[in-house]
Amino acid sequence: MQILLIYDIPDTKIRTKVADTCLDYGLERIQLSAFTGDLRRVHQEELLAKLRKRLGKRPGKILLLPCCEKDWKARLEIVQEVPAPAPAAAEKGAGSSSPASGDEQARR
Repeated sequence: MQILLIYDIPDTKIRTKVADTCLDYGLERIQLSAFTGDLRRVHQEELLAKLRKRLGKRPGKILLLPCCEKDWKARLEIVQEVPAPAPAAAEKGAGSSSPASGDEQARR
């Protein structure tokens, strides 16, 4: 069954351990504090027990939402990838200088 796991944990160290545990279960990170994946009910309960232990008595909230296949397939999402950075000037021809503008040439 598809699941959505989201959390709000102020402690960075615990938050990182929770994220690592989610990755260990094969979940895919879809946001900084949100994961999704396919887990059987027994594995959902096992994961939540591990996360409860990681959180301990520290403040935080972890929510695991199971979703049936029909509803999962009906989900709507917008995904926009971050464009690749432009090549640095050094990669375009290090050492070459651009021609001076007309004003710069007039001042010389």
